[in-house]
Amino acid sequence: MSDKVKDGVIVETIKTIVYALLIAGVFRTLFYQPFWIPSGSMKDTLLIGDFVFVNKMAYGYSRYSCPFALCPISGRIFASEPERGDVVVFRHPGTGSDFIKRLIGLPGDTVQMKDGQLWLNGQPVPQEPAGTFEEIKEPQGSQGNTPRCANDPVGRGGLCIKERFIETLPNGVRHDVLNIGTFAADNTPLYTVPEGHYFFLGDNRDNSRDSRFAVRAGGVGMLPAEYLIGRADRIMFSSAGRSLFFFWTWRSDRFFKAVE
Repeated sequence: MSDKVKDGVIVETIKTIVYALLIAGVFRTLFYQPFWIPSGSMKDTLLIGDFVFVNKMAYGYSRYSCPFALCPISGRIFASEPERGDVVVFRHPGTGSDFIKRLIGLPGDTVQMKDGQLWLNGQPVPQEPAGTFEEIKEPQGSQGNTPRCANDPVGRGGLCIKERFIETLPNGVRHDVLNIGTFAADNTPLYTVPEGHYFFLGDNRDNSRDSRFAVRAGGVGMLPAEYLIGRADRIMFSSAGRSLFFFWTWRSDRFFKAVE
């Protein structure tokens, strides 16, 4: 093979790689975004170390989900309205970090927690006992977070237990919620969700800084629609270890699992 031909092959290979990266970047920017679960606020729906695909087209575009000039400078262009029970990734209005929680309250709804039970629009949201959620009390994920347990004190390496319930939202969406104990956020004031805003809760209710807490206190508050990024649709990969390279910690039973 002549040097000229070799140079041509190298150039074409580089061009192919560049085009592939550009296509992947555009696809990620416009359609889907991977999101890594760093904390336990959405257990047991999502575990620390889950990698989910976020559908950025689910609700249309805002300045936080689309960086191009065709996107709005403020506000949001909706393709469809978010639905109660969706698991949503959004930009935190205070820190700018990406958060993931479950959408509970729509514009105009009233939301309140009473003795750990969710109330929507003046009605209790049904919960039915569903056994327990069990895990080992040890540092989890790359951040080394240690889970809180209903049966604390539990020593490192011990069995950490939380009560589990199935909650059924008014639109029929059923999902697990966990309970650790009785805390201040189990009883809240009556919130009214303003127009153009949403109310979020974590499924691990006693371990979530969500819309029950003001932004200045590290919570989410009433989230404006423009901060929504997209809906978490599917877990593509999951690892229980501190590194992706620890293949013996991969959770193969969670690969390609739908987020419900």
